[in-house]
Amino acid sequence: MGETRHVPLVIVGGGPAGLTAAIYGVRSGIQLEVIERGVPGGQVFIAHRIENYPGFPDGISGPELSDRMKGQAEKLGVKIVQDRVQSVELAGEKKKLYLDGGDALTCDALIVATGSNPNKLGVPGEGKFWGKGVSYCATCDGNFFRGQRVAVVGGGDSACQEAEMLAHLAKDVYIIHRRHQFRAQEYLAQCALAEPNIHVLWDSVLEKIEGDKEVQAITLKNVKTGESTRMELEGVFIYVGMHPITEFLRGVVELTPEGYIKAGEDTKTSVPGIFAAGDVRIKPARQIATAVADGASAVRAVEIYFIERGLSARYV
Repeated sequence: MGETRHVPLVIVGGGPAGLTAAIYGVRSGIQLEVIERGVPGGQVFIAHRIENYPGFPDGISGPELSDRMKGQAEKLGVKIVQDRVQSVELAGEKKKLYLDGGDALTCDALIVATGSNPNKLGVPGEGKFWGKGVSYCATCDGNFFRGQRVAVVGGGDSACQEAEMLAHLAKDVYIIHRRHQFRAQEYLAQCALAEPNIHVLWDSVLEKIEGDKEVQAITLKNVKTGESTRMELEGVFIYVGMHPITEFLRGVVELTPEGYIKAGEDTKTSVPGIFAAGDVRIKPARQIATAVADGASAVRAVEIYFIERGLSARYV
């Protein structure tokens, strides 16, 4: 049986939102700890190249940006614990977190910044070429495919929106959809279809992604005829949904049917003292910049929460 310790503020998740919250928190004098189940940086760490984050006009690799954020937090004295939160239990106004490693934490305030992960297709080559032609974010990686041929897999809102954006960068965009009608809102679907260089491959599924060091071709299968087709192209953008990392919060805070935390720009959830920052909450844009903004907003919300309840959470 591990130990149980009390920390005024616990931040679950060490991505941009969590690390920003930690930086703002310690600068405000709040005693806190960050619990990160993987590598600090979250999805940013595995990004090949980031060119849309202000301050880096020449771009920066995901691992480097992650290391810089982590280093800045640690320089200020932030304690980052590598562990996974199994569950959260409410005990009056206090929150108790049970960790995989056996320890438990109690806290007065909790910031959840666990993010979300893109759903994978699970086809051969998907993992091998991640960051080498396979992407789950056209906003992040579209610029790398200027003048090239790319495929977008999916038929929902995100697929249509990102395909339209890619149409202004790539030479040709092929939307691969297993049905003969988009699931996206009609307006978004029509906007995508209006682009002259967007071509829709209806009733088709992606079977395989091929290449040497980078993506060079894909194999498709028509679900009605069973016919397979090989296409040469340089990029594959996959949009078959996202899944937020909120399993440990079910029954604790209010979630959407998809599992996202219901929290607005003030980051407040349905439970006083629990706040949600970054991709894990409902929001229209999931980018590094919006995650960082959430992290700062969450700490401000925590400060107000502490003041309103007369809680002393600062270093002596």
